[in-house]
Amino acid sequence: MRLTTPTAPTAATAAGPLRVLYVCAEVFPWLKTGGLADVSAALPPALSALGADVRLLMPAFSAIAAGVEPQGPIIHLPAGGTHGLPHGLGPQAHTASGTAPGLQAGRLKDTGQPVWLLHAPGLYQQGLNPYQDDHGHPWANSAERFGWLGWAAALLGSGLVPGAGWSADVVHGHDWHTGLAFGYLHALRHKGLSQATTVFTIHNLAYQGVFGAGVRAGLGLPDSLFHMQGLEYHGNVSFMKAGLVYADHITTVSPTYAHEITTPEQGFGLDGVLRQRRGRLHGILNGVDSSVWNPAADPLVQPGFDAEHLEGKALAKTALQDRMGLAPRPDALLCTVVSRLTGQKGLHLVAQVADELVARGGQLAVLGAGEPGIEQALRDAQHRHPGQVALHVGYDEPLAHTLVAGADVILVPSHFEPCGLTQLYGLRYGTLPLVRAVGGLADTVTDSSLENLDDGSASGFVFTSFDAKGLHTALRRAFALYRRPADWRTVQRHAMGLRFDWDRAAQAYLHVYRMAQTDRQHSGTPHA
Repeated sequence: MRLTTPTAPTAATAAGPLRVLYVCAEVFPWLKTGGLADVSAALPPALSALGADVRLLMPAFSAIAAGVEPQGPIIHLPAGGTHGLPHGLGPQAHTASGTAPGLQAGRLKDTGQPVWLLHAPGLYQQGLNPYQDDHGHPWANSAERFGWLGWAAALLGSGLVPGAGWSADVVHGHDWHTGLAFGYLHALRHKGLSQATTVFTIHNLAYQGVFGAGVRAGLGLPDSLFHMQGLEYHGNVSFMKAGLVYADHITTVSPTYAHEITTPEQGFGLDGVLRQRRGRLHGILNGVDSSVWNPAADPLVQPGFDAEHLEGKALAKTALQDRMGLAPRPDALLCTVVSRLTGQKGLHLVAQVADELVARGGQLAVLGAGEPGIEQALRDAQHRHPGQVALHVGYDEPLAHTLVAGADVILVPSHFEPCGLTQLYGLRYGTLPLVRAVGGLADTVTDSSLENLDDGSASGFVFTSFDAKGLHTALRRAFALYRRPADWRTVQRHAMGLRFDWDRAAQAYLHVYRMAQTDRQHSGTPHA
């Protein structure tokens, strides 16, 4: 496993800019279910700023299509057996609904980022959530909709879409939704039809895209891919495993998580595969988009503030208390949660310590939605402590900025956390993160222990045991530090001075792209 801390490469080559096909399923602000959308909005422009020619490839979900300015006709995708492509590889020429998918070039309306939209009428128009229906169940055609995304990525990335006029040096896919791209590209390489280097990024290994073997025929997955050393997983097809096995290099979103996923505890059944590939596994921390999350210039938080002028943060706390119906108590330690309300995020622990938090004189404001039991437990806490505990079920981007800016502490007590972005937002806004020491949380937050306070490295509060006792102990440290305003301000200013920017992350990804290209040149053929 490589923990990537490169020098500053550029994306210029003798043949021109490095061409990167960035494949993903969501992008902020048009479609967001989690941190992947924030990454997809920020990383491509950061790569472009370093000289890369980056083009997104995304399904034409209604929300995404609304955010794209089309710039050309729809070009239909060739199927296996046509245009010199191998027979039996890739989906059929039409989807199950009888439509022929195609690609359309365009640009995102907010940033001008070049994008290819994958159109397939009847395939991407269901509901608002790209992965689940209104009852929280995966869409019945999930394998087909993301199988086509993988096929489109393989063809476009290899220059095999007639009329597209573009091919990639690097195909960079994100999470299981893009996994089949790497299986298809592997097969195309062995037929001499693709030269693209491949990089696969894991944002959350817990979601793997596993489907019954019956999907093989419709997706054109030959026996050469369906075996134990390929994308077969306990008799099923695993999109995630396809990415892990067939990509040239693998990245994930923090150094600690890169280690954790090679262990049985957090490998979710794929730790053996990842141990085999640890020599090509890299941990690269996500960044913060300063055009969106900047307390001095945030249009959703006015007046702004910075580390040396915190008057605006005090006003933001008042605004938060007013917005959430909390008692106007400037002296209260105001803790907040902005998260999916799930056990993975440890939010059942927050419900368990809510009474003690209030008894110590604190307040709690929660924004999120998720597991009914956790939602109900937080509603009960709100009912027990009116004016001291507040819950807003759902997601509201402006309200998220209000909570991050106005609180004193942001709680992220996750069971596992690949990187986490809310703790990075908290640091930027002087809202000290209280986190469990896992994944990117461990990489970005330093506990306010005596020795860390003494050497000036403290930036928040960290606990290890995944239980209410561990969270409660960390909360006690937060209350103790809050009673020492001068020390609190010192930690707060240090936290606000930390920088996790996308330029650094983009440099690290360029470094991985170069390593992948070099490894391929030396090996001559792909592995497996």
